[in-house]
Amino acid sequence: MKTFDLLNGNAANFLWAGGIENTFVPQTRPGHRALDEYELMGHYEHWREDLALARELGLKALRWGIPWYKVEPEPGKFDWRWIDEVIPYMTEELKILPVIDLMHYGCPFWLKREFANKDYPRFVARYAAEFSKRYKDLISFYTPLNEPIINALMCGMRGLWAPYLKGEKGYIRLMIQLAKGIVRTVQAIKEIQPESVMVHVEATGLTRTVREDLAALANEETHRGYLCYDLISGRLTHDHLLFSWLVRNGASPDDLRELQNNKISLDVLGMNFYPQWSTKQLYLDTRGRIAFREVEPEGNGFAELIRDYHNRYQVPIMITETSAVGSDEVRSKWLDSSVSMIKTLRSEGVPVIGYTWFPLFTMIDWRYRFSVEPLENFYLELGLYKLNRKKTGRRWLETPAAVEMKKLIQNSRKSVGDWSASGSLATSRFSAK
Repeated sequence: MKTFDLLNGNAANFLWAGGIENTFVPQTRPGHRALDEYELMGHYEHWREDLALARELGLKALRWGIPWYKVEPEPGKFDWRWIDEVIPYMTEELKILPVIDLMHYGCPFWLKREFANKDYPRFVARYAAEFSKRYKDLISFYTPLNEPIINALMCGMRGLWAPYLKGEKGYIRLMIQLAKGIVRTVQAIKEIQPESVMVHVEATGLTRTVREDLAALANEETHRGYLCYDLISGRLTHDHLLFSWLVRNGASPDDLRELQNNKISLDVLGMNFYPQWSTKQLYLDTRGRIAFREVEPEGNGFAELIRDYHNRYQVPIMITETSAVGSDEVRSKWLDSSVSMIKTLRSEGVPVIGYTWFPLFTMIDWRYRFSVEPLENFYLELGLYKLNRKKTGRRWLETPAAVEMKKLIQNSRKSVGDWSASGSLATSRFSAK
C-alpha cells in the first residue's frame, strides 16, 4: 500500500494493524535477567504461527522488530538468515505490510556503553542502511526507534537497563544520543529509499493537575513528552520552554544546534497510549513533594491527546500501540471506545490513518528481568489472543476482543469513517509518492 492511498481519506484504506512485543534488553548484571520477548514467548521458533494471526484477524499491517544484537553479532558483520525467512513470509505470503521496528531498546553486546557510546548514532545508522539495502523491495515503512521517552527513562534516568545511567542528566544525555541516532537513521534510509515512510513512535500521555499553582509544572511535563519529536524536527531552539532545563542538566548547546541544523521532516507520528497508564495527575504528596499518580483508567483523554499532537505537528497520525490490562470485558470496552474516538476525530478532519492493537498476543511483563520467579508468573495479557498454556491444541486462544476486531476491520466505513484531506499540510507532502 502506497502512502498516497493511506491519505486519500477512504475508510477502506485505513491501516488496521497489530504488533508483536519485541523488547530486546540482552545485557545483564547481577540480579538482572536478559529480556528478549521473542525468546521468552517462543517467537523465534513459532514465528509462522504467530504471524498468521495477523491474517486471521484481517489486519493490513504489523509492527515487527529486528533484534539488532542478533543480526549484527560483530561490528559490521551481519547475519540475516532468520530475517530472510520471516520478511518474505509476511509480505509475499500473508500480504501484510510490515512496519519495521529497527530499534526496540537493545544494543549489540560489542557496543560498549550502548546508547551512551559517542559512536552509537553512526553505528545504528550503518545497521539501518544495511537493512534497507537488503530489504528495500519488500519494506517501505520504518520506525527508527521505538519510544525514546521510555528508552531514556529506563536506560538514563532509572539505571535499570544498560548503560545504567541515573538522574535527569543521564536522561538528557541518553535522549540527545537517541535523537542523533534517529536523525542519522532516517538520513541513511532516505538516501537508499527516498519514498520510504518513517513512523516515529513515542509513548504519549497527558499530565493533569487540579491545582492552579501547579499548572506551569504540568505544562512543562507536557512539553517533556514532545521532547524527542521537537529535537529531531528542529523545533528545540534557544527559546524553547525546555532549553534551559536541558542545558543546565548537561545538554550541549552545540549538540542542540547540530540537531536543528540536521532536522528531518516528520512523515507519520506514531502515538502509543494505554488507558490505565498514559494519563497522570501531578499533585503534592503528604510531605509536600511533587508526585504523580495514574488517573482516568477509562482513557477519556485519548481524543484530546491526538488533537493536541496533530495541532502541534500537522502530520498524519497512526495509533501505534494501544490495549488495556484487565479482563476480556475491559479490553473489549476499550477497543470499542478507542475506535469510536478515532471515528470522531476523522470526521473532524484529523488524519488518523491507522490503529494498532499492541501486543497482538500474550507478552512477558518487564518485571521478569528483576526477578528469580518462573517465567509463567510474568505472562501479561493485553492481547487479542492468549497463550494456550496446555500442551495440546492451538498455541493461541482467541479472545472476545479478537472477534470484535474482525468485525471492525470488515466494516471500516462504519467503524472509522472517512476523513477529508482538504487543507491538510500532510497531503501535499505525500501526494507525489
